[in-house]
Amino acid sequence: MKKGEGVQHDSAQGGKESGQSRLKRRKFLGSAAGTAGAALAFPMIASAQGATKMRFQSTWPSKDIFHEYAQDFAKKVNDMTGGDLRIEVLPAGAVVPAFGLLDAVSKGTLDGGHGVMGYNYGKQSAIALWTSGPAYGMDANMVLAWHKYGGGKELLAELYNGIGANVVSFLTGPMPTQPLGWFKKPISKISDLKGMKFRTNGLAIDLFTAMGAAVNALPGGEIVPAMDRGLLDGAEFNNASSDRLLGFPDVSKICMLQSFHQSSEQFEVTFNKTKYNALPAKIKAIIENAVEAASSDMAWKAVDRYSKDYRDMQAKDGVKFYKTPDAVLQAQLQVWDEVVAKKGADNPLFRKVEASMRAFAERAMKWDMDTNNPRRMAYNHYFGRKAPAPKKA
Repeated sequence: MKKGEGVQHDSAQGGKESGQSRLKRRKFLGSAAGTAGAALAFPMIASAQGATKMRFQSTWPSKDIFHEYAQDFAKKVNDMTGGDLRIEVLPAGAVVPAFGLLDAVSKGTLDGGHGVMGYNYGKQSAIALWTSGPAYGMDANMVLAWHKYGGGKELLAELYNGIGANVVSFLTGPMPTQPLGWFKKPISKISDLKGMKFRTNGLAIDLFTAMGAAVNALPGGEIVPAMDRGLLDGAEFNNASSDRLLGFPDVSKICMLQSFHQSSEQFEVTFNKTKYNALPAKIKAIIENAVEAASSDMAWKAVDRYSKDYRDMQAKDGVKFYKTPDAVLQAQLQVWDEVVAKKGADNPLFRKVEASMRAFAERAMKWDMDTNNPRRMAYNHYFGRKAPAPKKA
């Protein structure tokens, strides 16, 4: 993968900085997008009335529902502060490229951003454990539970401080399981992926590479044009609404549902740490609560919008959805174990994050599977004759 884009957290660094830490910080800041000069810097501004203005950028095109989620978060903060803090959210590329966002936030070129942690993968591979892989069976909401109550937040602070990031990070918005991807023909076996020019991000790059694909990490807005030009044979992005809005049905009519490569991803809202720390305590408290309010609202909106676009892509766009064969899913789990072992071999923090997530998942998953009903049983009872399950490849 090309150089990633790192950043993060809110625990202040005390005492004198070591020479090694200063070296890390210089290296980190030196990777910030060179195109973001002084003319593009939008510092936090306090108005004469006492209101503070912040300029954010998302990593999403303006037409993507993900950018809408970023705007939803900003509106909640703006409304809850009564205008004392005003966040404006620009789309990807307005100030820096999508993969340059987090460097720009850390440097202060932007006051904050809305993206995903998989885009930080090149800084420290352990960061992508939050967003890539099977998460030991947990869904995204359970990963957020681990992050808040099971030690994930503290581990993420340790990771970001280790790369000298000047960013405060909040995780929000549990995403449903992402499709295996869009293809020219259904994927029926592992060998169908061999040699395929394929787009994904984060640790899923290592997963698909180990499964034989030739992976190219591209930001969301560049995927469909690349498929249209034949630069990609297949690609995954995220969900029915994003995929439809970005134009996937225009370049492919085959989508494979279910995959373990990104089954528990969530969004990351970042603030420049220096600017965040300068905010009044009341505003900080509002931001923290707005993050969680936006998280719930995003999850509810996703159910409504994704289900509509899933229906409409079949009824109006001629898309055929297929379930990823169990043999492919099982192979993903096996290959993932190999990827994790390799990544953790020389990365103690990677192993530390993995162990923490695994311990939480063993407890939480046992409770979840023993407690909750099999939903397909109820669905088939009421609607089975009306809506058959996705076809087998």
